Amino acid sequence: MNEGTNDGVDIPQLRNPWMVAAFEGWNDAADAASGVVDHLIDDWDAELLMELEPEDYYAFQEHHLRPQVHQGELGERAITWPTPRLYVAHPRKSDRDVLLLRAPEPSFRWKAFCSTVIGVARLAGVTELYTLGALLADAPHTRPVPVSGSTNDPQMMDRMSLEPSRYSGPVGITTILNDFATDQGIATATLWAAVPHYLAEPPCPKATLALLGALEDAAGLPLPQGILVELAEAWQRGAEELTERDSDIAEYVESLENERDTSDLPEASGDAIAKEFERYLRRRTDED
Repeated sequence: MNEGTNDGVDIPQLRNPWMVAAFEGWNDAADAASGVVDHLIDDWDAELLMELEPEDYYAFQEHHLRPQVHQGELGERAITWPTPRLYVAHPRKSDRDVLLLRAPEPSFRWKAFCSTVIGVARLAGVTELYTLGALLADAPHTRPVPVSGSTNDPQMMDRMSLEPSRYSGPVGITTILNDFATDQGIATATLWAAVPHYLAEPPCPKATLALLGALEDAAGLPLPQGILVELAEAWQRGAEELTERDSDIAEYVESLENERDTSDLPEASGDAIAKEFERYLRRRTDED
């Protein structure tokens, strides 16, 4: 597809669509954010809508962006490239369709990239964009994964109890994509999960599940948890086994727990319980 156009893209008629985007790399500690999009693509049997030409946006000599060669069942060789892909999903028992963007963070030409993506989103009728991210933080694995968010849309502020971002400093592609979307009249919000930095090796299904829950709250729609619950429980058991084997890590985790428990207010725990109950009710309604 050529940048800034929708040449060669057959955009179907969609029902009040919204959009979710996640990027590998700087914005995706332990693959937690891209894991949400991967999960939704699989669970909703999403269909590929378009691919962007990777040569326009990536420096292939970067280690994590190098093309990969694979051997087929018959011994044939095939090369796969780091390619931005946009999918469309029609969730079961929902009156809204979803666009799902999964891509490595571009190496260059961010403006052209965002212009192309948001141009397609506008043509598809997208009204809301949610970008997902994950960062390494001093967060103990024994506590719920913290998820923070921000928005500049007044309606989202009320619905999600979020504030405008007051961050100053370097940004990732999610911030630029949100900026382009806002300029085109699309409401945007960003959600970030805090992954324990001492367990940075991907994947981190516990953080992915936490981001999925926050996205559900933001969109006000039931989202499928599927196998993520089981994977998160297995991850938790593995983290606990690691702590039991290493006394230094156990001592460090205890210090993080004390710091976290001191800073958490009772009303914050009450908010978490209320949100979990709202998710439960949405899923029960969706199942009935």
